[in-house]
Amino acid sequence: MRLKRIKPVGETAVYHCLSRIVGGQMLLDDLGKEKLVQLLWPLARFCGVEVLTYCMMSNHFHLLVRIPPPTELSEDALLEKLTSFYGPQGVWTVMAQESLQQQGKIDATIRASVEARQGDVSAFMKEFKQSFSRWYNERNDRFGTLWAERFTSLLVEDSPTSVQTLAAYIDLNPVRAGLVSDPKDYRHCGYAAALVGNSRIQQGLMSFLEPEDWPAAAAAYRRLLFVTAGSANASDKQVLDPDTIRAELARGGELGGGQVLRLRIRHFSDGVILGSREFVDQQFIRFRDRFSPKRKDGARPIRGVPLPGISVLRDLRVDAIG
Repeated sequence: MRLKRIKPVGETAVYHCLSRIVGGQMLLDDLGKEKLVQLLWPLARFCGVEVLTYCMMSNHFHLLVRIPPPTELSEDALLEKLTSFYGPQGVWTVMAQESLQQQGKIDATIRASVEARQGDVSAFMKEFKQSFSRWYNERNDRFGTLWAERFTSLLVEDSPTSVQTLAAYIDLNPVRAGLVSDPKDYRHCGYAAALVGNSRIQQGLMSFLEPEDWPAAAAAYRRLLFVTAGSANASDKQVLDPDTIRAELARGGELGGGQVLRLRIRHFSDGVILGSREFVDQQFIRFRDRFSPKRKDGARPIRGVPLPGISVLRDLRVDAIG
């Protein structure tokens, strides 16, 4: 039985979201990846979502987002959202303006539609995927389903250790896929966008990095991405290949996070909840009714990789580390 999505209510939550193309087909070319990014920013602003980083690949995409709790919008704030998202002449914008002039308030149906997309990761992802599907099918004279299944979401503790680990894992996607040796050279990921001046991604990355200015934060994040043998060395130092990393782990060698994150770790997408042991246990108790009565506690270690301070809810053993 499929586990109901874990969504804390009434508080800010961070999620790693992943969605795949139907059949694993490599349908996303450079233009498609760029379109995903173009759709992401206005929708995130409309829904009040903070994008921390992202990576658009040929058959799937990753988003790391911070979702705020839903808030009641004033008439002015609601109209501003509609105008910004649909344009001043958009149907919804015009309808809202007319009801505001005639009734002194925006129609309840319009308000409900907007507020339903605030503070809900499912509503945000549904709109994002559907918007892209409409564009893609029209561009390619295609119809039918584009996405394979419901998106995967991992609830992530909003702490520097957990969030920066997931962010680095996402930005290293093209490195794991063998497309580039340095994520700065892959234009469809958040790290590359931040380096060329995207202030929204810079702010997202800085939200979990200690430095308060972008140059210092960028240097700190790059050290995280390229840490080797347990110490932060020059970013141009040769990193280990995946086979060497696995062999080193098997013999008990010490490796830094930047090396370990070059392996595919299923827990980062299918682990349900990720964070400190205390956080995972807390969420397990909070959503206790979702799990078997036989289960006594929540936190599980990520077997086979040295990631101190990080636990997950689901103990994955089959094809967990790739």
